[in-house]
Order: sequence, then structure tokens, then C-alpha cells
Amino acid sequence: MLRRVLVGLGLVLALYLVVRAVVEPFVIDVTDASTYRDDWGGPSLLGVLAVHCGPGVVAGAIVVLWWRRRPHSTER
Repeated sequence: MLRRVLVGLGLVLALYLVVRAVVEPFVIDVTDASTYRDDWGGPSLLGVLAVHCGPGVVAGAIVVLWWRRRPHSTER
């Protein structure tokens, strides 16, 4: 029971991070440095994208690996 709760919370957190990673490039104006200069990872665009999108990429990769490695039951 506790394992299911923890897996569920982990999946919700991973979903949040992935959605945030997808949305971030559209929230900032990548052509105007003043929109992201004071963000975490700033003042460079690469740093801002690494800080804001990096965790989502890592979380997505972890979820995909977990999904592929979990035991699949063929019985119903």
C-alpha cells in the first residue's frame, strides 16, 4: 500500500517536472535576455533552460526506464 502511494506521488512529481520543462521555453522570450536574466540559472539562456528543463528531462527518462523494467503480468 505504501509503495503504491509513493509511486503515485513520484509519478505526479515527474509529470509536473515534465510539463514544466515543456512549457518553460514558451513562457520566456528566448530572443530577449531581459525575460530570463534574473531567473535561476541566468543570465545565460543555456543555464536557465538547464535549470528549468533539465529536471523534467531526467524525470521523464527515469519514468520511461521504470515503466520498461517493471514486471508485466500477463494473467488477468
